[in-house]
Amino acid sequence: MPRSAGELFGFTRSLGFRLGMLLTIAILPIGLISIIQTLHLSREAERAAELALLGRTAAAAAGERALLQSAIGTADALGPAVLTTLDDPEACSEVMRNFVQRSASFVFAGFTGVDGINRCNSTGAPPTDLSSSPHYKAFVQNPSTLITATARGVLSGQSVVIVSQPLYRDRDLLGYIAVSLSHDLLRSTHATTPGTDGAHIVTFNAAGQTLSSDSDVDTTAILPRGVTLSQLVARRETTFAEMSNADEKRVFAVVSVVPGLVYALGSWSPRQTGIAGLGLSRFAAVLFPLALWIVSLAVAYFAVYRLVLRHVRELRGQMRRFAIGDRSTPPPVLQNAPAEIADVSETFHNMARILIRDEAAMEEAVQEKTVLLKEVHHRVKNNLQLIASIINMQSRVIDHADAKRVLRSVQDRVQSLATIYRNLYQAEHLDSVEAERLVADIIQQMSSATVATGTDLRIETRLEPLTLLPDQAVPLSLLTNEAFTNAVKYAGRPDPGTPPWVRVTLTRESEDWACLQVENSLSPETAELEGTGLGSQLIEAFAVQLEGEAEVTAEDGVYRIKMRFRPSSSQREAFRPEDSRPVVLTSKAREGARH
Repeated sequence: MPRSAGELFGFTRSLGFRLGMLLTIAILPIGLISIIQTLHLSREAERAAELALLGRTAAAAAGERALLQSAIGTADALGPAVLTTLDDPEACSEVMRNFVQRSASFVFAGFTGVDGINRCNSTGAPPTDLSSSPHYKAFVQNPSTLITATARGVLSGQSVVIVSQPLYRDRDLLGYIAVSLSHDLLRSTHATTPGTDGAHIVTFNAAGQTLSSDSDVDTTAILPRGVTLSQLVARRETTFAEMSNADEKRVFAVVSVVPGLVYALGSWSPRQTGIAGLGLSRFAAVLFPLALWIVSLAVAYFAVYRLVLRHVRELRGQMRRFAIGDRSTPPPVLQNAPAEIADVSETFHNMARILIRDEAAMEEAVQEKTVLLKEVHHRVKNNLQLIASIINMQSRVIDHADAKRVLRSVQDRVQSLATIYRNLYQAEHLDSVEAERLVADIIQQMSSATVATGTDLRIETRLEPLTLLPDQAVPLSLLTNEAFTNAVKYAGRPDPGTPPWVRVTLTRESEDWACLQVENSLSPETAELEGTGLGSQLIEAFAVQLEGEAEVTAEDGVYRIKMRFRPSSSQREAFRPEDSRPVVLTSKAREGARH
């Protein structure tokens, strides 16, 4: 069956649980402060790591930034020389050629008009139509400073990055001046930049075109999964961790190399950035207070168990054993217990010692009184049996039939009283009598004495367990004696060939009421006989002593005496009907009882 709320949450009343709750409340503020501070430090460390990563990415692209900014300045500086020699292509080409020869960084320089015709260049090639080149098309769409890359330049024939500046005369756009840097030169700046070991650096323009990357790495593999370079322009000056296209967890940083024109993407291993340990630090922010709480609870419980709980449990066990009757020796005083618990244990030891001594004295006195009382009951029983024997001897010397009958009646009553006292001194408890056993003894005794041998009188009993005080047992036994004697005396054959019968029943109708019922069969002759009336008077008197009322009926060939009474409250017991069994005594059985 379901348990109550008190049983389910009974553990909350234990000392260990309450101590744990108090420690939890005490440690909670410290734990919260620890978590908040650790998370704050973790965020600061994460921000510092991000800034450091951005700085390292910017440092890795610093060489390329210098080259590109130099190329922009150079293309801008070549403008006046081109304007002065624009009408003389040979002179313009000579200027471009001298510039490239003097510079170790550039591999090409030239001027392309708005019509897409390259009129002068450092290679000395004749005018060339570049209107179909991607760089020219990008310039036409946005005539401003432009940086693009190509795997093979139309005039230089090399893998280069093209940097161009528009050329104006007054407000008229004449075309653009372009200078080219080799990819090998740009990549060499990545390799020689300190602090970039294990990192991959990719530079790209605002349109998302790759300008340069590590020579031995596939650019697509190191990019974040599902993100294009043009989309990374909006995420500049930031860091983020994602899976790369090569299914590797990496940390990415986007910085501006040439504002608005070129950007650098740094792809870093989490181990190199220091960001990988930040997640662990956040976990430690929660784990450390939790571990502190668990360790505190364990230490506190161990301390309380050693100092209090084990001594309290031992003392509780001593009290329980003493309460259920273990009185062999006084419980020992607890050793190594705190002073307060030791005082309680010593007090209990002294109390138990006094109780054991007093109980031993009381048991000795009770035993002595029990022996004396049993001796009294035994002597009373012997005296009553002596009186019955004297009456029996007297009846033998009297010839008058009525006198014999009267003496026999008195003898039966004295024998009933003797039976009561015999049950009393044989009983385990002197303050109670087993009524069913008493009634059975009386019926057996009366059957042996009053029923003649050879008769077919049938005697039936149904006696259920019932315990009474001696004050009720005496009138009940005498009433049973009188009722049974009358029943045997007036039992007749209800029909020819049918034996007469007597039935005695002792039952308990409820918790508060018991019933004694004596019945006998009537024949047409016995139904009209009348007795002296003494038995009826005695039955009525005994019923008054039992605080009950005898009900006498004679109907349908059955004479019935029914007596309902209240057993004493201290002796009321629940019935066990399976313990009651009808007993049938025939004349043959009665002969065996006599012998």
